Amino acid sequence: MSGKFRSGKSNSGEIEGKVRLTGLGARDSLRLEAVLCLYGNDMEQHTTPVEAGLTWAIGKRRRAEGGFLGAEVILKQIEQGPSISRVGIFSAGPPARSHCQIQDDKGQNIGEVTSGGFSPCLKKSIAMGYVKSGHHKNGTKLKIVVRGKSYDGSITKMPFVPTKYYKAS
Repeated sequence: MSGKFRSGKSNSGEIEGKVRLTGLGARDSLRLEAVLCLYGNDMEQHTTPVEAGLTWAIGKRRRAEGGFLGAEVILKQIEQGPSISRVGIFSAGPPARSHCQIQDDKGQNIGEVTSGGFSPCLKKSIAMGYVKSGHHKNGTKLKIVVRGKSYDGSITKMPFVPTKYYKAS
C-alpha cells in the first residue's frame, strides 16, 4: 500500500486524487435518483413486491406454481392489480420527506411519501411514495404536504435519472 490508507488518505490525513468522503446524504440522493428501495423506508414487511413495483423479482416459475410465502396475496395482486402502488414524484416545493402526505387535486389524502430529497442531477425536488390505485398514472397532478403547506407535484416515470448499468446480452 506504499504508505497510503485504503480510505484514500495519506499518512498525513490529506485526501489524495479524486477520492471524496461521502455520507448518508450522498447515498440517499443517488439511490433516490435511481429509484432503489431502502428497506424500512420504501418497503417493509407488509409491502408486497407488486405494490413496490418489484414484480420482476418474482421468477416465472414461482408465478406459475405459487407455493411460496405470501403467494395467495401476491399472485392475486399480479392478476388484479394492487390497492396501492409505489410512484415517483416531481415536486415544485421543498424536498418532501418520509411520511409527508400525498393529496389529490381536491385535497383528499391518497398516499404517503416514503423517501424524498433534492436531486443534484435534475436540480429539483423528487420523492417516492405510495398512492391509492387510480392515482398512479404518469402525469397525474397532486399536492405534497410539507410542514403543513401544500405544494404542487406530479407523478412521473421512474427512474428519475436514466440508468447506465451494464446489461449482459
